Amino acid sequence: MNVLKIIYLFGLLIFLSCERSTDDDQAQLPDSHNPEDCDFQTSAPPFSGTIFIDPDIITPNDPTTFTGLSYIGTGTRTMYDRRNGGGWVTLTPYLFRANYDDGLEIEVQVNPEFGSIENAQIQADKYAPVIGRLTTELRKDVETVWIHKGFESFGGGNNNLLIYPEWSLEYYERQGILEETLVHEASHSSLDADHANDKDWLLAQKLDCNFISDYAKQHPIREDIAESYLTYLAVRYRSDRISSELKMKIESAIPNRIKYFDNKKFNMHPIQ
Repeated sequence: MNVLKIIYLFGLLIFLSCERSTDDDQAQLPDSHNPEDCDFQTSAPPFSGTIFIDPDIITPNDPTTFTGLSYIGTGTRTMYDRRNGGGWVTLTPYLFRANYDDGLEIEVQVNPEFGSIENAQIQADKYAPVIGRLTTELRKDVETVWIHKGFESFGGGNNNLLIYPEWSLEYYERQGILEETLVHEASHSSLDADHANDKDWLLAQKLDCNFISDYAKQHPIREDIAESYLTYLAVRYRSDRISSELKMKIESAIPNRIKYFDNKKFNMHPIQ
């Protein structure tokens, strides 16, 4: 083998080894993608909030894992209520057990202000099947649902979903985004604790050097997971339901967060 051929093969070997950088090999990223160069203050999120971007990500016609609801009496419970400035209250709510086909169950606690078992059950019957359209991953840490009267927005966290039916009718159901809103709130209960401070998630934030929404940008630890996850669900599992323009906006804004979620292999039943 002549000298020129040896030099050529050696150079080809070096080239091929450089081309084999893995997804985990962040050191291979060009300097322009150095996460330390990111200035979040100059970023321009594509949305104000993500629950409003499309009402068809999950719809009432989609399958639910909900299998049944049973009344289990009343009992003393500590519940959070946003009304009157917000605070913890100890009540004796009507209690229902909602069961789902993946073995999960949720205790639905309906404020006694609804006045009767029948009125309380109307609320439990309404929301338990809707919650069942969320994936197993999103429901796995949801232990309770609190339902109060009043005109307040939903909430998530504390292994709970906080629901105000009057607000739901006016702001969520009229826009067709009840399910999308519950995806956001369930993300707080089932995803935040494991992922919001994960080093790989924080690196993905820096590599994207942007947020999916103004809301996420304003609250990068508290809201970024919940705001981003719904859009991930849209592009990975509902791309046939959203416009190509919307898909492109999401993928351009948070490609590394999407990759992060991909790597987690979430349980997507009943969507997949």
